[in-house]
Amino acid sequence: MQTLPKERRYETLSYLPPLSDAQIEKQIQYILNQGYIPAIEFNETSEPTEFYWTMWKLPLFGAKSTREVLGEVQACRSQYPTHYIRVVGFDNIKQCQILSFIVHKPNRY
Repeated sequence: MQTLPKERRYETLSYLPPLSDAQIEKQIQYILNQGYIPAIEFNETSEPTEFYWTMWKLPLFGAKSTREVLGEVQACRSQYPTHYIRVVGFDNIKQCQILSFIVHKPNRY
């Protein structure tokens, strides 16, 4: 059994190694399959006390494919490489955020 190194954990899936684009695509496919609306958010910090993130453009209401969402993730990464970026899934029936996960952590070393 291996002890995890002392490191700050952020959100859902944060105990895993960084997700590849293929793994992110599977998570986004789940969001779309459930009928949730994907959105991309970014912030300079991922502190647990930080409740408000800036939304990248508008939620992707008309997104039909994972490639559309992943393209916006890539655009956000290139625009804000020093920020944390996450994908969020909104439920339009319950009117709330159902899930979110970090897709980009900046290198601050």
